[in-house]
Amino acid sequence: MGLIDKDLVSIQETRDLLKKAKEAQKEIAKLSQEQIDTICKAIAKATFDNRVKLAKMAQEETGFGRWQDKVLKNAFASRDVLNAIKDMKTIGIIKNNPAAKYMEVAVPVGVIAGLIPSTNPTSTVIYKSLISIKAGNAIVFSPHPSALNCIKETVRIINEAGRSVGLPEGAISVITRVTMQATNELMKNENTDLILATGGSAMVRAAYSSGTPAIGVGPGNGPAFIERSADIPRAVELIIESKTFDNGTVCASEQSIIVEDISKEKVIAEFKKQGGYFLSKEDALKLEKYILRPNGTMNPNIVGRTAQVVAELAGISVPKDAKVLIAEETRVGNLAPYSREKLSPILAFYTVNTWQEARDLSIQILNFEGAGHTMVLHTTNDKIAEEFGLKVPVSRFLINCSATLGGIGATTNLMPALTLGCGAIGGSSTSDNVGPQNLFNLRRVVYGVRTLEEIRGEDVFAEGNAIDLEGSGFNKEQLVDLLVERVLQRLK
Repeated sequence: MGLIDKDLVSIQETRDLLKKAKEAQKEIAKLSQEQIDTICKAIAKATFDNRVKLAKMAQEETGFGRWQDKVLKNAFASRDVLNAIKDMKTIGIIKNNPAAKYMEVAVPVGVIAGLIPSTNPTSTVIYKSLISIKAGNAIVFSPHPSALNCIKETVRIINEAGRSVGLPEGAISVITRVTMQATNELMKNENTDLILATGGSAMVRAAYSSGTPAIGVGPGNGPAFIERSADIPRAVELIIESKTFDNGTVCASEQSIIVEDISKEKVIAEFKKQGGYFLSKEDALKLEKYILRPNGTMNPNIVGRTAQVVAELAGISVPKDAKVLIAEETRVGNLAPYSREKLSPILAFYTVNTWQEARDLSIQILNFEGAGHTMVLHTTNDKIAEEFGLKVPVSRFLINCSATLGGIGATTNLMPALTLGCGAIGGSSTSDNVGPQNLFNLRRVVYGVRTLEEIRGEDVFAEGNAIDLEGSGFNKEQLVDLLVERVLQRLK
């Protein structure tokens, strides 16, 4: 009976929070752009000021990662996200073109269900709070149970700062009695308008199958190809920096290395020089058996741990100065755990003969797991970069940068975000780095500009408007563009 009571209590709490959020969102919808921006600035400042405290709480509670890197994540989620969105129009009329008699009005989606992972708990709460409020929404968080306390404290700090400048009570809240039933209620309740899901594949699938509109992300499994023309020392430095950042807990981080045979020895030597430890075949087999659980999912014991802790858990010994564990691999698939996503300092190492083989192997790895997410290429050959950019099935194709920091938009000009859409190929509703622009709808306000008689009278193929289709020299796409241009000219 105790368990049943807990479930019922958690469901009731969730319903109560959603009702309050619904009322709060009605009040938020009455606020001006200036008022919303003031609230966002207050939230960002308060969480930035508490970035160290929250980072230490998250590391201590979850056991994942390094608190020093979580400080940077919290700074990114508060300061950097605010800088990216502060001048964005998200309230009321956001576009007006009197000449075209066309206007766009931002319409908040309403109440958002925010699912929060244990790998980036405090930073994800900060980020989702900012983009939700910026777009005029309320949000109710479902925390991962292993990160409940640090998430509750983050929400408390956010509310204290927000309410001091006009944030309605109930606009940002968190379920404190965490159960699966509560999360299901949050996703399926009639007062929930959109689910913003960041976490494991099972949770994202549950969000999309809930019957409520959802924005979710699939797993990352990004390969990194060090092409022969690359600055190899710099490429290795960036990969190690990325893979050890918060002990690999960011889903955009590299999961495998691909090199050409011609540069293999140089790359291996550079990795060894910078802290990469290549496992013997015997040790690689031991670790391979530990990466996944019997059901084929990632072993949570490796997540966010140092190379030394991971090695010890797998029953192998590695040097104290080892930063990442590297295993040579040739296979891709369920029987090759190194080809999977590993949210820890573990890398697969593949060797190919040409960049074309590297491209094809990257596509194979991504289509097996991580389609739509992220890949990185290290090269000085712009033509090869273009060839990859045209073919690899990712939403973020990064060149000469850290996959972790580049993917989330910290060291690139991507939208700063901690929810990275994977597009249709990755089972996601968007390929964006999710921001406020994904959390409101557009109402198009338009005036009539043509009559039925005018439409009937228009003939782009009439004498003087006709296009010589056979002798034009244009392909089909160019002809369509030309026709559209003719129509637009007649509408002016």
